[in-house]
Amino acid sequence: MITDQARFEEAIRRFDAANSEDPNVEKADGQSFPKELLYGQRMSACLSRVAPEASEALQLAARCQHIQRWSIPRNAFPMDTAGYHKWRNSLKKLHAELAGQILEAVGYAPDLIQRVQQLLQKQQLKTDPEMQLLEDVICLVFLEYYFLDFAKQYPEEKVIDIVQKTWRKMTPHGHHLALQLNLPPFARTLVAKALS
Repeated sequence: MITDQARFEEAIRRFDAANSEDPNVEKADGQSFPKELLYGQRMSACLSRVAPEASEALQLAARCQHIQRWSIPRNAFPMDTAGYHKWRNSLKKLHAELAGQILEAVGYAPDLIQRVQQLLQKQQLKTDPEMQLLEDVICLVFLEYYFLDFAKQYPEEKVIDIVQKTWRKMTPHGHHLALQLNLPPFARTLVAKALS
């Protein structure tokens, strides 16, 4: 439930303004968008479909999940597993800091800011239902919008491994929703192989 609609809308506007600076562009419905702006909008749309009653903190966290993600490029870290984890942890910290600054500037209380930051940093993933719901939404958005392009870049066995890892992060309800997605036949085949 939104406690102050104007404050909430201003936070969303500022998240979107920050993500509008993304130099990376993605096409959707014949238009070009800054990549992370579009990602944030897709996250919000998916959350409102999956959990229309989601808390204010969760709605805010979904929208700024990737805030200014491009400012820490993957190649700034070693291209190995340890480097990948360092990159991901640096991003989580960045997203939490930027979100906190914006939420404080628009007048949110420290406890709500802290909650949004917890969600962005995936603390207590397996024991926090809201965090698990956010993870379901992240996985659903990946499968619906990004999986096909991802799958075309890598060998089939790597793609199957990624689907299996994604599946393990999701709840049974998330699995149910994922299987209802209208995926292209190629993507659907890869998901079926991963789950068989």
